[in-house]
Amino acid sequence: MATFVWEGRTAQGRLVKGDSLEAPDREAALARLREQRIRPIPSRVREKGKGLEKEISIPGFGEKVTTRDVSLATRQLATMIDAGLPIVQCLDILGQQSESKLLCKTLGTVKKDVEGGSTLADALRKHPKIFDDLYVNMVEAGEAGGILNTILNRIALFIEKANRLKKKVKGAMIYPCAIVCVAVIVVAVLMIFVIPVFAELYGGMGKALPLPTQICIDISNWFVAYWYVLVIGVTGVFMGISFYYKTPQGRMNIDRLLLRSPIIGDLLRKVAVARFSQNMSLLLSSGVPILDGLAITGKTAGNKVVEKAILESRVSISQGKTVAEPLRDSKIFPPLVCQMVAVGESTGGLDNMLKKVAELYEEEVDDAVNNLTAMMEPMIMVVLGVILGGLVIAMYLPIFQMGSLVGG
Repeated sequence: MATFVWEGRTAQGRLVKGDSLEAPDREAALARLREQRIRPIPSRVREKGKGLEKEISIPGFGEKVTTRDVSLATRQLATMIDAGLPIVQCLDILGQQSESKLLCKTLGTVKKDVEGGSTLADALRKHPKIFDDLYVNMVEAGEAGGILNTILNRIALFIEKANRLKKKVKGAMIYPCAIVCVAVIVVAVLMIFVIPVFAELYGGMGKALPLPTQICIDISNWFVAYWYVLVIGVTGVFMGISFYYKTPQGRMNIDRLLLRSPIIGDLLRKVAVARFSQNMSLLLSSGVPILDGLAITGKTAGNKVVEKAILESRVSISQGKTVAEPLRDSKIFPPLVCQMVAVGESTGGLDNMLKKVAELYEEEVDDAVNNLTAMMEPMIMVVLGVILGGLVIAMYLPIFQMGSLVGG
């Protein structure tokens, strides 16, 4: 059985393509496309892995499946299932029209597993880098309850909301990081190229230079002579932090430090609360047991300290206690959240209460991001003004004192 790369047009004239169509030969591949109401372009249907179509993979540069790809595929799968198409045919169609080659291959593997008798959830579970525990367990709950199409629509909506939340936080950091990078480049150019010119100019005057000017020249000389030491040192620090963060204790300590930091900590705490509330609300409303839901939500928390608090609440429930108590003891979740969770538990509407908490804290994250951006911009500009302005003034001080230097 060969695999074919193909392009064709739908009945509406839309161009579609794929790279995982399996057929005994080229004629059979063309026939399969026509059966799926796709009008193939014969010159663009060819066997994969031959001639110019041979794939070259470079380690470390492999394609990744984006959350947008997963969200779109999930919505399309829900629509096809709702229309009454068999799950295997749905996966086949999705695999052929997805823009992501890696997702196409993955869906082809999932289709084979489903054809072999596996459930959709079990087939997806074999690909944790694309379909996480939250996704798989919700699909499993949807299959068990016979509401897979509804669950898939909820998953797609959740992925989109989670992606928006992530983009808000990342977007808040783009401008400050860009400004800092430009400032570092400007300072490096001054130190390497500009200040040495001034140093050579002032060197023939035969007089002691003002202290700020001499300090700048000394720093520039060191920078020019030992720049590689600085580069190696900074790289070593970042690598050391990265390796330390990969250890269980290191990640716990760094995550705790981030949560306790003055400005970023408040934002990270609100993001963690919003994510926990979203995940748990979605899992509980989809029929996932609360203990399983807490285990899944803990793994997707993104912060080891928050994960520990959530898993401790799971132990608390297994011992007959409430969810709210360990959350309150963790000192991470605000009292309002703990109180709302306690009310939700007592009234039997924990999923709806968590949904309200999620909506509330999504707005809180918006406000925190806006405040952080508004606060950081003037702070960065002041710091940069002091550094760059100080360098300029220090280098021009001898010119201001030129009369006394020459006169002496």
